[in-house]
Amino acid sequence: MTGTTLHTPLFCDTALAARIERAEVDLISAVSRASVARSGVAGFVTPLARGAASFAGTDSPYTKVVGLGFGGVPTSAELAAVEEAYAAHGAPTSVELAHLGDPDLAALLSDRGYRLEGFENVLGLDLTVPDEPVAPAGIEVRRSGDDEFEAWLPVVVEASTHPDTQGVPWHDDFSAEAIETAQRDSAAAGLTRYAAFRDGVLAGGAEFRTVDGVAQLAGAGTAPAHRRHGIQSALLAARLTDARAAGCDVAVIVTQPGSRSHQNAQRRGFDLLYTRATLVKHP
Repeated sequence: MTGTTLHTPLFCDTALAARIERAEVDLISAVSRASVARSGVAGFVTPLARGAASFAGTDSPYTKVVGLGFGGVPTSAELAAVEEAYAAHGAPTSVELAHLGDPDLAALLSDRGYRLEGFENVLGLDLTVPDEPVAPAGIEVRRSGDDEFEAWLPVVVEASTHPDTQGVPWHDDFSAEAIETAQRDSAAAGLTRYAAFRDGVLAGGAEFRTVDGVAQLAGAGTAPAHRRHGIQSALLAARLTDARAAGCDVAVIVTQPGSRSHQNAQRRGFDLLYTRATLVKHP
């Protein structure tokens, strides 16, 4: 846990938001390309105004447009081409738009018939501030290798299909099959996995990736039978330790507004940096 030092909130200007969004573009693009290589799905990653439009399958959480608003506003022709590419697969065009991005973009998307369908929060932790995260007693966390993947996977899938109900519901509701496919794609993209054990039982898992000094904390989940025992705190502590060792200056986690994950992250010292709105245009 954090010490008694007075906490100074991490301020997020447009430069930091742009760096985090670039990291998100890099992550989504890497996993989408890995999906194409692993499964042969007819996917794509299309650059768009320094962001990217990704298609990794109709039911994939990596099928979306990310990173817009920090490299100019795309033209109507560029947006039309992306919308047609998604429509060719029978998929809507879903744009995750940071509220610190160019405000003209929201107006443009609204004019093109996009509808607001959800929000998610981006929280960050200043890793330049000294800290010694401590895992709860009785919980063991370690990196999880390929030999453990088939045991790790069902735990994370079960956690994802039985989310905590606190807070605003997720905009997307993915099936167990879609989540399993997405986890295989992220593994193929090289994300680092962590496994948490409670009394010797594999009880939770999480993922980790770094790019441009940003530590991306993703994919965390605890099996329902093991919740409220500190699994998430232990997974977070392990990844923050590794993020500092990797030379990162900021750690980022994405949560639903008002959720238990949001609450736990703020208790751990994360600050709300900005919100992403999900804007969707159906074919």
